[in-house]
This record gives sequence, structure tokens and C-alpha cells, in this order.
Amino acid sequence: MKIIGIDIGTTSICGVAVETENGEILKSLTKPNNSFFKSEKSYEKIQNTDIIMQSVYDILSELDAEKASAIGFSGQMHGIVYTDENGGAVSPLYIWQDERAALEYKDGKSYAEHLGCFAGYGLATDFYNEINGLVPENAKYLCTIADYAVMKLCGLKKPLVHITNAASLGCFNVENNSFNINNNRLPDVTAEFKSAGKYNGIPVCVSLGDNQASFIGSVSDSDSALINIGTGSQISWLSEAPVVADGVENRPFDGKKYLAAGCALCGGRAFAMVEKLFREVANLAGCNSESLYPQINKLLETKTGTSLIADCRFCGTRNNPLVRGMISNISENNFTASDLAYSVLCGMSQELYDMYKNGGKSAKELVCSGNGIRKNAALRRIVSDMFGCEIKIPFYAEEASYGAALAASVACGCFSNISEACRMIKYKEN
Repeated sequence: MKIIGIDIGTTSICGVAVETENGEILKSLTKPNNSFFKSEKSYEKIQNTDIIMQSVYDILSELDAEKASAIGFSGQMHGIVYTDENGGAVSPLYIWQDERAALEYKDGKSYAEHLGCFAGYGLATDFYNEINGLVPENAKYLCTIADYAVMKLCGLKKPLVHITNAASLGCFNVENNSFNINNNRLPDVTAEFKSAGKYNGIPVCVSLGDNQASFIGSVSDSDSALINIGTGSQISWLSEAPVVADGVENRPFDGKKYLAAGCALCGGRAFAMVEKLFREVANLAGCNSESLYPQINKLLETKTGTSLIADCRFCGTRNNPLVRGMISNISENNFTASDLAYSVLCGMSQELYDMYKNGGKSAKELVCSGNGIRKNAALRRIVSDMFGCEIKIPFYAEEASYGAALAASVACGCFSNISEACRMIKYKEN
């Protein structure tokens, strides 16, 4: 049985065709998400839904969707698109990086703070738009971009949103899986991995948040934790009860368990800052290069430690957007290129480790995903040493789209539950 999974990311859109008999990816393809609108407002980050949907249709065609038994979706969380009474988009996609809700509202508080959630979360964005008269007159509902894709494929007039996406909009009670705000544009919500409708006779599963989809597509043992490092980074683990810890957010999973998530806004972006700095220095010496990552990785091959300390909160935190990182404990001996690069990797790992430790967890096994750690052997060593356990790398790098396919395999009845479907996950040999 062939199942298709599609992940609509911020900068790329990935699709996979998975064979459920052995869990192998039959075909995979990725298209750039070149849908950003240019804006004169520095805080505004919006994308064109028509361009995104064209990429989705192209991927379905290239993966021979007519031969699939089910289709699943995942996508960038928190962002929203407004839809009309017929299910069509009447606005751009306001993505998770949009910072309008971080602007001051009144009494010294931002729009997001006044509402009780974070800037970039859909309902905070919607609150700003409502107050400032920016909600389209014909807007009937709001949903994430992946939910909109499901709507379009199935011809739905009202979005059906899985709890993994619903919670990402903000103002959501994860214990009873419902919104705690009065807003007549809210979508319907479900906790099930179920079909929302059909596309050319093929069941289409409700879309999952990309964090939960990546966990499903990476972790075969529910007792393991997942570290994902891309532009940002996060550590996630399943919990029977809500986790109370600084920096840890409880996200819905399947209506029975929670996915505890500690998120660092900078993540791999911190290492990218180091590479950019080195490139600028090299350019001053007349050595132009498009990328110095290979050279930096070579530099760190035998590096095992540093006394330089990097706090990598260069982009702030969810709780405090204004906090900034620092490089400290600088001495005459450790102010070197290798120490700087190595300390930043340590700082990236430390931020995740602190959130995990605050959550009262002790790792027995870590699954690591995302190009930020897949392509960085030094970071993998640092993470393994810091957490004191073995790490495993999923065989397939398309974790979110693979997870969306696994959820769709449950929705169409191929597997009875998500744990059974996750047994198909394979890992690279060490």
C-alpha cells in the first residue's frame, strides 16, 4: 500500500511516497517554497497561498497520487490563513515569524501578552488584525496552511484541525483539547488521526503540526526523546501528564498523551552566524567562498572541549524575546576560531539539555533529526556526551512528511494506531 505524506515548510515543501509493507520511501521530492510577499513592514512575514497550493498539486502529480491509498499533511505551525464561506483563501498566510503581535498594544503590553500567548501564534496575529481592522470582511474561518491544503483537496467549506495544529494557534487548553477564547473564526477540532475527506476518491488525513509529525516520523520507541535542529531547535518527549518546567511547552499529541517541547529560537541559526562571521573575515583576506561549513566541520573533527562559554539565546526566547546571548570566559588562549565554533555548538546543546533537565527527564536514548545535527558530527558528539546516552539518526531525513504519511496510514485503516505505524521507522547504522 502506498501512502503519500506532504510537509509544507517555511522555505521548502517536501513530499514522500511510503510503502507500508516495509516502511521504505518509494520516492521523495522537495520544492522550494518561494511564496514570500515583499513587505515594507519589518514585522510582517506573509506568504502566497496560491503558490504554495500549486506546489502541493505538483507534488501530488509527481508522486502519482492517483495510485495512493491515503494522503497525509504536516506543515509549519502557528501561522494562519483566513478562508471564506466557500473554503477559499481570502488573505495571505501570516507565518510563524510574523511579529505584529509583538508590537505594543496598551499598558506596556504587546498584543500577544494582552491575549496571553506568543507573537507569531495565529490567534495573537488575528487579535492584532482584529484590533487594527485588517481581518478581511469575507473571512469566515482561520486555520494553518496545511489545514487549508486539506480543505482545498477535499472541497471543505470549514477547516477540520487536528489538536496538534489547533494548539499551535494559541489560547488552547491542552488538557481538555479546546480553545479557551471566544472567536467566531475558530475551526472545528479533532484529536483523532482521521480522514477529513477525499481527494479524487483518496482519503486525506487531517493535518498534523510539524513538531508532532516529526516526532511520529522519527521515534519508534515512545520512551525516547527527539532533538531536532534546523534554523531553530527543540527537544520533545511524550508525557502522560503535563510537564511543569521553565521553557517547556505542553503540546497535544493524540488526545491521551502530551508532547513536551522545549524550543530554542536560535538553534542552527547560531552556528550559521559563526559561519557567516568566518566568511566575512575570509572575504577581507580576499578568499571568497559561498560556504565555509566543510572547513569548519574539518576544524572541529578532533576538537573535544573548550573553556569558552556561549549562551546562544541570540534571538531571545519564547518567554523573553528581548533577552540576548553572549560569549563569555574569553581568555588569551581560547579566543580562537575552533573554540568559538565549538562553544556555540555546546551552547546550542546546553539550551536544550537545560529544558529537558528542568522537565525532570533523564534520557536513555535520543533520536536526532534535522540537517543542523545530521550534517554536523561535532554537534552529535557534544549532544551524546552532554545527555550521556546514545543517539540514533532516522534513516530518512524527511521526518515530518514521513510522519504525515504514518498518520495517514492510521486514518485509512492500514494500521490500528500510531504506535504500530511507527514500528516501520528505520535508523542509520552507527
